[in-house]
Amino acid sequence: MRVALFLTCLDDTVFPETGKAVVRLLERLGHEVDFPLAQTCCGQMHVNTGYQREAAPLVRRFVDVFAPYQAVVSPSGSCVGSVRHQHETVARHVGDERLATSVRELRPRVYELSEFLVDVLGVTDVGAYYPHRVTYHATCHSLRVAHLGDRPLRLLRAVRGIDLVELPQAEQCCGFGGTFAVKNADTSTAMLADKVRAVLDTGAEVLTAGDNSCLLHIGGGLRRLRSGVRTVHLAEILAGTE
Repeated sequence: MRVALFLTCLDDTVFPETGKAVVRLLERLGHEVDFPLAQTCCGQMHVNTGYQREAAPLVRRFVDVFAPYQAVVSPSGSCVGSVRHQHETVARHVGDERLATSVRELRPRVYELSEFLVDVLGVTDVGAYYPHRVTYHATCHSLRVAHLGDRPLRLLRAVRGIDLVELPQAEQCCGFGGTFAVKNADTSTAMLADKVRAVLDTGAEVLTAGDNSCLLHIGGGLRRLRSGVRTVHLAEILAGTE
């Protein structure tokens, strides 16, 4: 299968190792992976702060870049959620019915990584090896927008050598929420403190999630405490081998 990697702007600029891990993983499973260089931001940041008209060119770019592919895979439930639930709204907001139609045609081929592995490829054991004590944070968008359910956990449970421990109050938001953390800093900080305490209570060496945005936020809290707990994206664990 010819797969396109939609890396997201955050991962491309701050966490490129996540994208490399996705490529290694999918190639190990026998698939050709392209990284279209013309890809840009999906527009989520614009939409979430009220700039739908300004997001329209980004939605058009997304469709133009990824329409030729059988599958578009992203290591971000947040950005996949935006593609699924915001792009058509943006197209209609600017009165572009042709774009809305193109969005609807492409949308079923856009997958978050764990969803692609479990639902499309039909695998949970990807041949990974990761000998560490790990806990998993289910991000808000992965739970409530992309509806990933337990797919990431099913993949983690099949990793050899892993000691996977349950995160207390796992469904609680970490407090990031994009611009929420900036506009509501005090509330965000309080939510982060609760999440960090839950992580520390597990005794885990590593916190993983499917969105680097949340890992960036929680990781900052963990580093400030000098906790020694590392944050590692799900893709990087799944790409690990002996």
